[in-house]
Amino acid sequence: MKFAYLIEPPFNYVDTNGDVTGCDVELARHVFQELGISDFEPVETEFAELLPGLVDGRWRMTTGLFGTDERRQSAQFTRPIWALPDGLLVGDGNPMGLTGYRSLASSRDARLAVIRDQFQHRSAVEFGVSDQQIVVFETYTEAAKAVRDGAVDAYASVGRAHSGFIEQHADWQLDLVLVSADEKPPAFGSFAVSWNDTGLLNDVDAVLSEFLGSDAHRQMVAAFGFSNAEVDLVTI
Repeated sequence: MKFAYLIEPPFNYVDTNGDVTGCDVELARHVFQELGISDFEPVETEFAELLPGLVDGRWRMTTGLFGTDERRQSAQFTRPIWALPDGLLVGDGNPMGLTGYRSLASSRDARLAVIRDQFQHRSAVEFGVSDQQIVVFETYTEAAKAVRDGAVDAYASVGRAHSGFIEQHADWQLDLVLVSADEKPPAFGSFAVSWNDTGLLNDVDAVLSEFLGSDAHRQMVAAFGFSNAEVDLVTI
């Protein structure tokens, strides 16, 4: 069972022992174990390849994604596995005093890194960040390096991804600004499977419905920094 993932802690990453782990990886691993599938194979890829890889059969499920209307044209999505706010990865101390997308749009000199086709790219545009301000990257690490090196002033992604990255790269002198719920509410992420794999979708959802919110699930994701309140968002 091939599972596509990105290097984006705490969702997916390679630990010091060389093992692939993270909250999405471990949840997927649990799901497939419950389904009696022992040949779980995480496959690292770039964001832009996640859904095309489902379509052409390179893997059968992907790490959590926001299930936008556009993405639902090429994939099916499981029930939500997390709900999280966006965040801006900025230099230590937030030198430009950024607070979210609106502050970026009003600071025309500010440059924003995004990952190609990610939900946060669309959000930035909707809030008025100009095309001239936006720099598109292919991977998380490339965008984070651009912030560290001063090539951009911020990088928009899921706030939890930024906090996980900062924890693992304390020497990069980066900081996190969470986008307030008043500006943009937390969004739900789900595993994705192909349109031809409805049987797998139903099986995965059945396991998730039993597991999400359980004590075992809470312990699993607590190891990656998730609170009970965050878990509660996907159990209602």
